[in-house]
Amino acid sequence: MRFLSCLQDHNLPLVGLAAWFCLVGSMITIRLLGRIRDAERGTRIAWVFLSGAATGATIWCTHFIAMIAYQPGVEVAYEPRLTGLSLLLAILGSAAALHVATRRWRLSAALGGALFGVAVAVMHYTGMQAFVVDGIARWSPGDVVVSALFAVVPGALAFDRAQGRGRCSGHWWATALMVASIVLLHFTGMSALTIVPFAPAAGHVGSSAATIVMAIAVAGVGMLVIGTGLATYILDAQARADTRRRLTELLEGNVDGMVIVQDDVVTAANAAFATLIGDDAAVIGQRLTRWIADLAAARPDRLAQLTLTAADGDIPIEVAVRVDRRRSRPQTIYSIRDLRARIAQERRIAHLARNDSLTGLPNRTSFLEWMTRQTAPDSPHRAVALLSIDLDRFKEVNDMHGHAAGDQLLTRIAGRMRAALLPGEFIARLGGDEFVAAVPVAGPDDAARLIDRLRDAITAPVLLEQEGVEASCGMSIGVALWPRDATELSTLINNADLAMYRAKGSIATDACFYEEEMDKTVRLRRRMVKELRAAIDHGELSLHWQVQESVGTGDVTGYEALLRWTRADGSSVSPATFIPLAEQSGLILTIGEWVLRTACATAAAWPVPHRIAVNLSPVQLGHVDLPRLVQQVLLETGLPPARLELEITETAMITDPVRTIHVLRQLKAIGVSIAMDDFGTGYSSLSTLRSFPFDKIKLDRSFMSELNGGPQSAAIIRAVLALGESLDIPVLAEGVETPGQLDFLREQGCDEAQGYLLGRPGPLPARTAERLRLTG
Repeated sequence: MRFLSCLQDHNLPLVGLAAWFCLVGSMITIRLLGRIRDAERGTRIAWVFLSGAATGATIWCTHFIAMIAYQPGVEVAYEPRLTGLSLLLAILGSAAALHVATRRWRLSAALGGALFGVAVAVMHYTGMQAFVVDGIARWSPGDVVVSALFAVVPGALAFDRAQGRGRCSGHWWATALMVASIVLLHFTGMSALTIVPFAPAAGHVGSSAATIVMAIAVAGVGMLVIGTGLATYILDAQARADTRRRLTELLEGNVDGMVIVQDDVVTAANAAFATLIGDDAAVIGQRLTRWIADLAAARPDRLAQLTLTAADGDIPIEVAVRVDRRRSRPQTIYSIRDLRARIAQERRIAHLARNDSLTGLPNRTSFLEWMTRQTAPDSPHRAVALLSIDLDRFKEVNDMHGHAAGDQLLTRIAGRMRAALLPGEFIARLGGDEFVAAVPVAGPDDAARLIDRLRDAITAPVLLEQEGVEASCGMSIGVALWPRDATELSTLINNADLAMYRAKGSIATDACFYEEEMDKTVRLRRRMVKELRAAIDHGELSLHWQVQESVGTGDVTGYEALLRWTRADGSSVSPATFIPLAEQSGLILTIGEWVLRTACATAAAWPVPHRIAVNLSPVQLGHVDLPRLVQQVLLETGLPPARLELEITETAMITDPVRTIHVLRQLKAIGVSIAMDDFGTGYSSLSTLRSFPFDKIKLDRSFMSELNGGPQSAAIIRAVLALGESLDIPVLAEGVETPGQLDFLREQGCDEAQGYLLGRPGPLPARTAERLRLTG
């Protein structure tokens, strides 16, 4: 009743103004409370000061306007120092209360709210001490205690609910409790006051217009303070909204899942994370451990590979963590990358590293690893058979139908061979049309059974879909047994290859087992090829020159360039030995280019412009770039084309006559001469002469060596010379070694001769060396 009767002693319009002021200020205070809680460490003190000033001004203005509205019926005045002190206490007490309430203690919010209630009570009763009336003020201690409790308890509840969760929480509940705290304190405190005037009043005093104006002025100043805080809050909110927008753009612009966690709950997440979890449920406000159970393993200093539980199953992920500690409430940023594509790519890379990309069979690396395990000292197998497999006629399919058809043939054959394997057997592709197979065996018969199955898989026809025709391959297989034929893996592989080459050259069988004596020739040939390759790199090859003279006058008509190989130890290798090896291994192209370039460069420096003759291998002649190479060498060395004579054999013409004639015509167009070498030893000499206009015929040396053995050789020589004269083609006889042979050629009208009688091959032509000595 005292509370209600107290209301009757107030100017109700001013009470309404005070109430409105209290409501607006309380709303701003509760929002500033949340802003302090989220403030960064460097700005926290500033926000506490600003919020303390706004909150202190709120409760002080509310109290002062309500005091002005109080009309006790006597003259009222206000002591300025205590009034100012009450404002200072309100600001300092509010700042302290906000600072405590936003700490990260267990009951910090309730404790700060209680401190706020204490500050309101202290401010109220300090202001009441500044209340001066013409009478005696009497206080009711019980009402004073109750008013203080009304300030402390709702104040504690207001701050606690402002930071709480669940029902009866949030800004509106907190604002209502804060308003109740201030209103209950004021009116309960005022009801505890009784004023006994010194003399009877003739009416109510304090209801004058001046009092109302002062109340409005106080409210205006208070609103200015609160408005400043509100404007700052609004500007800060706008800045934070811009920051959140940029953060959202940053999050959404990332292809990885991005999640921001604060106080163990998700506060932001991008669409990539929502897509990753495949769940339509709200992510904000949930715990990230709902999807990543072992999230605690993620640390800021390292990447963690974890598992995410999504709607469609578990997903391997990589998590990067960064903790932002600039705020009073640190937040953690998680970058979550889906590893499924990378793991699949790594598996594919690992598969390609160990398997052939075309056929899918294991590659050389897998083969070596498998064989190493099978032939290890602790291997349980008594023997292992290694099969070296080469496809016959595969090159023909490639040449006739193209590489796509060849790839299709390889793929189909590889699939058949894999299907033909039994448990424990192994097959791999080493490259091209080379395969290897291996199987633990008890004896050679076990390997033979695998050979039979592979033969069926390889030789069966394959329908080439693009060409619409069937193609088939043969096979050549060499078999070596471990440990019978070799105890080291490299040697075992080499021995299987040797046996395969023997099978390739055999007419009777397509599979051969390694036999040391029979494969010795192949081994020597392969070693010779290796040495020849090293000879090219180390400059062990050189050119010797053999003179060619006119039979009638004895004048020098040219020199033939002859290739020689002298090893580092001084021993020589016959051209009859290493030239065929060079042709079989493909080294003849490199050697032939070196011979051509060296011969032209050497002859270009001679003081006398003799013609030079250079032999061409059938392999070189079958190369389409030969005319371009010859023209390039002539341009680089400066040798006139008329001084170069290229010698070919009939064998080169027979291999591919159409292509060979086309190449020869291109060479003649350059201006070089073409000579038929070793004439008379081929299969179709007369048809060869008819197909192309040669510039010279070189009679094979075998006819000269048999000249004294009977009349047949002399008759053949006369016939060749007559043929050359009738076709208007000069004839050069090779292998002239005796004066009698030279006299015979002179009598028969031979044009030129070459042989040991006229000059042995040497590093530099003798007569040219003499010319160089005289001109030097």
